[in-house]
Amino acid sequence: MTFARAARMIASVLLLALIALAALAWAWFLRPLTLPTNPFAFEVRTGSSLAAIARELEASGVVPFAAPMIALARLQGVDRAIKAGSYEFATGTTLSQLLAKLTQGDVTQTSFVIIEGSTFADLRRALKANPDVKSTALDLPDVQLLAHLGVAAASPEGVFFPDTYYFAVGATDVSILKRAYQAMDERLTSAWEKRLGGLPLASKYEALVLASIVEKETGRGADRPLIASVFVNRLSKGMRLQTDPTVIYGLGSRFDGNLRKRDLEADTPWNTYTRDGLPPTPIAYPSQAAIDAVTQPPRSDLLYFVARGDGSSQFSANLDDHNRAVARFQKGSR
Repeated sequence: MTFARAARMIASVLLLALIALAALAWAWFLRPLTLPTNPFAFEVRTGSSLAAIARELEASGVVPFAAPMIALARLQGVDRAIKAGSYEFATGTTLSQLLAKLTQGDVTQTSFVIIEGSTFADLRRALKANPDVKSTALDLPDVQLLAHLGVAAASPEGVFFPDTYYFAVGATDVSILKRAYQAMDERLTSAWEKRLGGLPLASKYEALVLASIVEKETGRGADRPLIASVFVNRLSKGMRLQTDPTVIYGLGSRFDGNLRKRDLEADTPWNTYTRDGLPPTPIAYPSQAAIDAVTQPPRSDLLYFVARGDGSSQFSANLDDHNRAVARFQKGSR
């Protein structure tokens, strides 16, 4: 066998091998992906790189390896064309189809809002009433629901971030709640890692509990930091929080819209007039502003505040000033 003939045979074998590998790769690109949920919700944040997105999809189990996705995107010339937004992928989606959605900006259009200051009872009712959401787990008891979501929390109260979530019609309640939980966990963890030193809070969950109280105490953004400062100072001094929203939460359906002295004396795990420290769970879904306020409260000597009646609060550093403020702004109240 001549050298030229041998070289031609080797070249032919290599060509056939390359063709076979290309065919296998193309078949892999066209094979339906294994989705952890159906539909699978995925958020592409502004500024995310292709590599970061591919690694996140690999971590979620959608693609076995990040490299083939990156290679296909570069081969198609779309590696810099991925658009930020909320996406959902159904069973049967291939890697090629997934890339097409990400690069065409085929984001979901239907939305659901978790309102700042709302409770889980409000959220459950809103999800069940939404015709675009498929209800699969909302009738479960709270403990079972949290287990179904894979959420390690004592209560579903407070653990879902209040925001607007985009999804495809027919998405399940579980998929929406998982995204909201992940959003809260990421934001709370970030805030907790940057917290002010010396806070009288033992964990990020305690920060969440306090943030929920701050959220319910005022709708005025400018007052949130000072209200957080008051509560932090009271906790540091061993004073009871004595905040009405926790009492109202503990009363539940017994609250008729009028908070009376006997209500303040009715002991529940959430009554901060009768019990020391923080209540056992959040009382609502706090905003980012409330979370930031309790993890980065301003330094102050304030210990009291009272509503002025116009949405703002009057703050005091001692009881005498507070009593005068109460007489001025709350005259005739309980």
